Amino acid sequence: MNAVTETVAAEPVSGVEIFVPLAKLKKSPRNARKVPHGEAAIEALAASIQHKGLIQNLVVEPETKEDGTPTGYYLVTAGEGRRLAMLLRAKRKQIKKSEPVRCWLDTANDPSEISLDENVTRTPMHPADQFERFRELADGKGWGAEEIGARFGVSAGVVKQRLRLGAVSPKLLQVYREDGLTLDQLMAFAITEDHARQEQVFEGLHHNREPWIIRRDMTAANVPATDRRAVFVGADAYVEAGGNILRDLFSEDRGGFFEDAGLLDMLAIEKLREVAGEVEAEGWKWAEAHIDYPHAHGMRRFYPQTVPLSDEDEARLEALSAEHDELAEGYSSYDEMPEDVAAKLEAVSDEIDAISERRSAYDANVIAHGGAFVVLHHDGSVRIERGFVRAEDEALADPQPEQEAEGDATDPQTGEREQPEDGDEDAQEIEEDEEPGKPISDSLTRDLSAYRTLALRVALADQPDTALIALTHTLTAQLFYSYAEAGCLEVRPTVTPLGSHADGIENTPLAARASEAHEAWAERMPRDVADLWSFIVNLDDEKRLALLAHCAARTVNALRLPWDRKPRTLQTADRLASALALDVAKDWTPTVDSYLGRVTKAHIVEAVTEGVSEDAARCIADMKKPEMAQAAEQLLAGTGWLPAVLRTPQPEAEQPAEASASAPQDADEEGIYAVAAE
Repeated sequence: MNAVTETVAAEPVSGVEIFVPLAKLKKSPRNARKVPHGEAAIEALAASIQHKGLIQNLVVEPETKEDGTPTGYYLVTAGEGRRLAMLLRAKRKQIKKSEPVRCWLDTANDPSEISLDENVTRTPMHPADQFERFRELADGKGWGAEEIGARFGVSAGVVKQRLRLGAVSPKLLQVYREDGLTLDQLMAFAITEDHARQEQVFEGLHHNREPWIIRRDMTAANVPATDRRAVFVGADAYVEAGGNILRDLFSEDRGGFFEDAGLLDMLAIEKLREVAGEVEAEGWKWAEAHIDYPHAHGMRRFYPQTVPLSDEDEARLEALSAEHDELAEGYSSYDEMPEDVAAKLEAVSDEIDAISERRSAYDANVIAHGGAFVVLHHDGSVRIERGFVRAEDEALADPQPEQEAEGDATDPQTGEREQPEDGDEDAQEIEEDEEPGKPISDSLTRDLSAYRTLALRVALADQPDTALIALTHTLTAQLFYSYAEAGCLEVRPTVTPLGSHADGIENTPLAARASEAHEAWAERMPRDVADLWSFIVNLDDEKRLALLAHCAARTVNALRLPWDRKPRTLQTADRLASALALDVAKDWTPTVDSYLGRVTKAHIVEAVTEGVSEDAARCIADMKKPEMAQAAEQLLAGTGWLPAVLRTPQPEAEQPAEASASAPQDADEEGIYAVAAE
């Protein structure tokens, strides 16, 4: 068939190929497509034409005036997108507007029908075929994502996604072709290129094939990049050691998943051991590296003691403080400062911190015979816990020069003074001679001490301020020292570990706050428990109350356990929460792991109804439970909703004056009679 180059109006001869200058082509008013081509589609066509030329002719007809005279222009019946792509190339100076465009002249058919036919009578390529062809271009021709993207007018990111999908197991791609998988499900499998793993997870799927479930199962043995071990080691070090990071190209993966958990643990331990070596270089006898804090170590712990600064340090600290205030004056934050001022201020602040750290130090004996644990904090930072002494080194770390008085034998198991056998005491009294200075008998000592104890009880009850000191002393001695017998009040604090009741709770920010508060007090305590009373007496009222509050707080137990029914205890815990105006929502949010994935669908719907609205609950009511839990997590985020167990009851309404005057009186009388009966 002949090809004709058109530069002027042509006779309406149908069925010939002609070349028409780009500037002579116009959009046909009878084009069936009313919604214009998108920018991305035109970009893709322009890229394709640039690299491969015009694969498909435009179909045109001559434009005529009302009297039938040709105007010299041609109307594009089919191929308007390609015409726009050519114009885009001309705009970018890639071609001239006089560029000849290959066209098919058709005046025999209805232009409207041709336009409609072109857009209707065609079968698009199945996406799976597209994915595999993209993969073949990358593997066969060695083209990267940028090159392929440029040739098809799509971004490199889109190409990477298609290449990843093309790398999915051929078995699963065939299932996708046969409509056995959706595109979203196929994308979930593409998180890894391990065909065996993909097929294993596919075989293990049941009726629920939600994409998030597939992703969860595909990464079950992997570690998310947000894990504290991954944050601590870092992606670069992990990859350099031969590890592979799985990237989800189709959803937000927050850094991907570290495939080799064993390698990650090894790298974390190695890095922690390096820190432990630095700690041991401080003079400690040992330093152990652990990913998790070894709560069952059973060692006694010593804390640093306050030491005075040298005159030189005090002077330097005073000068630095004045310099810091002068630099910071007029600025509310580092962001407002010039870079040189901010850098200088930061350096001054660091030096102030370094000097301030010298205000406390460990005893030389403790350092020489004690050690430290180097562990990972909840956020991936290093946590160093110093001052632990093994049982065999306690005597060396804390020598006790005082010897027991002669005759004061103690039980090696309990540390309490041994009592004589029945009858031995009286025999001893009979055998006593009248030597001057001979101590009184044990039986008399016991009688007198009983009287003194009673007197102490009465006197202490009359002096609340001293009672506060005594109670604080007793609790502090047991919570910060290893001497349960240091106090004379028979009050025994019990601190229930929570780790066995809520997995991971000891690695939360809330637990870190509690630990930091305890260590802050511990560092201020005198080393010898014998000096504890004076320490507490010398505290001002505010700090003494703060110490008592800290000790009391360590003993709180509001656990609800199925085997331990204690309604009155839990009722008191509710009243304590109300008095404290406790708001758990500040530190806890309902997530799939923390709550929503562990309750029934009815509970989830109830939570969304209470926390969001009835309409929102109705929208998720028909979902399957995993999908419902995920949706509910997003809906409840930031609402402050809490399950009933975590809510703080409203304070009880005050009773009328008359009622409150009479009811407690009866209760008090009842209590008095009960005590009298005992």
